[in-house]
Amino acid sequence: MSGSFEHRPIAGLLQESSLVGIRDTSFAVQFRSYYLDQDNFNHSQSEAWTAGGLAGFKTGYFENVFAFGATGYTSQPINAPASTEGAPILAPGQKAYTVMGELYGEFKITDEILATVGHRGFDTPFINTQDGLMTPYTFLVYGVQGEIGSADDRKINFGAAYVDKIKERTSEEFESMATAMGAPAGVDRGVYVAGANLKAGRLSVGATEYYSADIINIAYTEITYTIPLVDRVRLSLNAQYTDQRSVGQNLLTGYSFAGDQYGLKADLAIGPALLTVARSGTAVGTINNSSFTSLRNPWGGYPGYTGLLVENFYRAGENATMLRAAYNFPRVTGLSMYAAWVHGSTPSVINQYAQQEYDGYVQWSARSGELKGLKLVSRYAHVSQQGPANQHLDEVRFILYYEWR
Repeated sequence: MSGSFEHRPIAGLLQESSLVGIRDTSFAVQFRSYYLDQDNFNHSQSEAWTAGGLAGFKTGYFENVFAFGATGYTSQPINAPASTEGAPILAPGQKAYTVMGELYGEFKITDEILATVGHRGFDTPFINTQDGLMTPYTFLVYGVQGEIGSADDRKINFGAAYVDKIKERTSEEFESMATAMGAPAGVDRGVYVAGANLKAGRLSVGATEYYSADIINIAYTEITYTIPLVDRVRLSLNAQYTDQRSVGQNLLTGYSFAGDQYGLKADLAIGPALLTVARSGTAVGTINNSSFTSLRNPWGGYPGYTGLLVENFYRAGENATMLRAAYNFPRVTGLSMYAAWVHGSTPSVINQYAQQEYDGYVQWSARSGELKGLKLVSRYAHVSQQGPANQHLDEVRFILYYEWR
C-alpha cells in the first residue's frame, strides 16, 4: 500500500500502462498454399489449388486486465476450373474469399480465469476450429475459462460459454448455430456450452455439455489413463461416450430423435513410434418414441476415435474398427508420418453401405535456419464402399505452410 501515495506524473502513468499492452503485442502471419483433388463416389471430380493464409495480432494486457486481438483470412484461386468445383478450400463457384474471422476482447478476471467476448477460434470436442484446410471455423463467443490447481498436482480446467454464431470455413458471413446445424432459415438459436477436465497424475477425466434450445442437446465425456511400462514405452487407455438428442419444439427436423456412440482406444508409444487400435459403435433402434439417427457435427471436427480424413463412421447402427501406426523420425529431421485403416459395418440407414478408409500422412517441418517456419504436408485417403456398385473415393492433398511470428 505504501506505493499508492507515491507522487508520479499522470502522463507517465498513461504512457506506462499503454506501453505494457503494446510492448507485449504478438503478431502472426502464415502463408498457405493448398492443392486438393477428390474423385467422388458419383464419379465427379472436385479440384482446386489455392494460395492465401492469415494475418493477425493479439495485444498484451492493458492495465493487466484487457487485451484484444484480430485475425484476417483469405483464400485465392491459383487453378480452380469451374468444372471441378466442390473442394472446400474456396467459396461456392470456385470463388475467392477474404474475411475478418477473429475480432475479440479478452479480460483477466484473475490470473487463472479469462473472459472472452467477440469473434474468435474456440476449441471443444464438438465446437472447434478444425483448422486443416485454408481457413478455420470461427465463432461469436461470450465465454469464460480457467484452471484450478497446478501442473504438478491435480488440476481442473473449466469453461462455460454462449456461442451465438459460426463462420464456416469458406464463408465471409457469420450465421446462426442452428441454421449451420441444418434448421430452417430464420431459426436463430445459439449454443450454451459448459465443461471441465480433471487431470490427476496419470488419469484425465473430462465432460462437456452443449444445449441449443429447441434444436439439440449433446453430452460428451472422455477418460484417459496412462501407464508407463518400461523406459520410453507407455500405454494409454481411452474411452469416450457421446449422446445427442432433440429438445423442445424439435425445430431441427420436426420430429424427436436421439443418437449415441461409444469409443474405446489404446495407444502404445514405443520411443518415436505410436501404435493405435480403436473401436466405436453407434446406436440403432428407438427409445422413448425417438428414432435413432446418425450423429451430427456441423460446428467443427468430430472427436470420435475412428474418424479419419474423409469419413467419421458414426452412422446409425455402424460399428467401426481402426488401426494406425505413426512414427516421428529424429527431431533434427522434422519428418513424421502415419498410416491408418478403418472398417465400418453396414449401417441401419437406407441406401447406405459398409465402408473402409485407408489414410496416409507425411509431414516435414524445418526446425532451424532460414527455412524455420516452413511445413510441408501430404495426405492421401481412399474410401471403398460395398454398394450399390462397389464405389470408390480417392482424395489427395498437398499443403505448404510458412509462418512468421
